[in-house]
Amino acid sequence: MNKKHKSSAPGGSQRQLRVGEQVRHAMADILAQGNVHDADLEGHIITVPEVRMSPDLKLATVYVMPLGGRDTEIVIAALERNKKFLRGEVARRVNLKFAPDIRFRVDERFDEAERIEKLLRTPAVQKDLEQDLKQDLEQDPHSDREEEQ
Repeated sequence: MNKKHKSSAPGGSQRQLRVGEQVRHAMADILAQGNVHDADLEGHIITVPEVRMSPDLKLATVYVMPLGGRDTEIVIAALERNKKFLRGEVARRVNLKFAPDIRFRVDERFDEAERIEKLLRTPAVQKDLEQDLKQDLEQDPHSDREEEQ
């Protein structure tokens, strides 16, 4: 029987997720402790919300966001310049057969969440939501009473 380990789970297999979380913790600790001596990183608090590992665990995509979302290009460039040092530090802290190659990306989930929040607050969407609520109440006027009881 020929088994292929294809994961249908978002983010990869359990192993990818577990190793990604270990790398995320290591990277967050390294950045929080100020172990990277780079003028462009000084004064920036950098969060590491996610690390995605390739199926062979040889590539780690590290998603980062500087506090306040400012200077993202400068921070990414500084992290890229210090990639060799960071890879060595991660290898020391996470027990893997191979130290994963690291690439840095800006985590844009915060921007996307803010964009959606703004859309939901627009007058057109608010009007649609009110109309939908009114229609729901007209179709089943007792639904609120049943939920309260």
